[in-house]
Amino acid sequence: MPSKLLRIPTADGSADAFAAFPDRGAQHPGILMYADGFGVRPVLRDMARELAEHGYYVLVPNFFYRHGPAPVVELPAHIGEEARPAIFAEVMPLIEAHTAERAARDADAYLSFLIAQPEVSAGPFAVTGYCIGGLLAMRAAAAHPDQVAAVAAFHGPVYADGPDLFSTLTAQVHLGHAAGDVTAEALSELDQALDVAGVSYTSEIYPDTTHGFTMSDTDAFSPSGLQRHWDRLLSLLDRAMRND
Repeated sequence: MPSKLLRIPTADGSADAFAAFPDRGAQHPGILMYADGFGVRPVLRDMARELAEHGYYVLVPNFFYRHGPAPVVELPAHIGEEARPAIFAEVMPLIEAHTAERAARDADAYLSFLIAQPEVSAGPFAVTGYCIGGLLAMRAAAAHPDQVAAVAAFHGPVYADGPDLFSTLTAQVHLGHAAGDVTAEALSELDQALDVAGVSYTSEIYPDTTHGFTMSDTDAFSPSGLQRHWDRLLSLLDRAMRND
């Protein structure tokens, strides 16, 4: 599985990134993958490779690049509960500094970079993300309705911007919520907002999961949750991006 370490020119500098893609000469549909709040690290690179094996070019940018190359925060090989408070104390200021305006400028750059890659087909594209990356994925899809055909967010605060975020979405959407993150009432409110906006979506609580369930390097990891995530994500991509 070929992979590359890349630099993406942005309005504010240059973002380091990782890309994985099939070992075949043809062009492949492009996917922008946003990491969770812990950033780009081995588990994200492994997930990008696994997704690439299904015929996609997967780009994983370090959206904290303004603060340095990934990993911006030093991380243990396994992020256990005892390590989380100290890590979050470092990570949260980075997340708070990554404003919606910065995220929008970066998304423009990331998608423009995808378009320019010789291994990437002309489009449409997909965007997926985890934790805060889920919100970034939704913002990118909403800002680029002519380019993004599919967007998926897993254990992400996708309603943080309120219903206005959904008004320009034309992509097909899947939202995979951790059972510990959302109540049935909150899920109903979210789904109602998506219905009002006319979004084509699936939205579900993954059973017996906590926040971060897709990440195998954390105590939150759920093997069944990760598998459900792959099932839902690959199904979404097949529906939205395959023309054969």
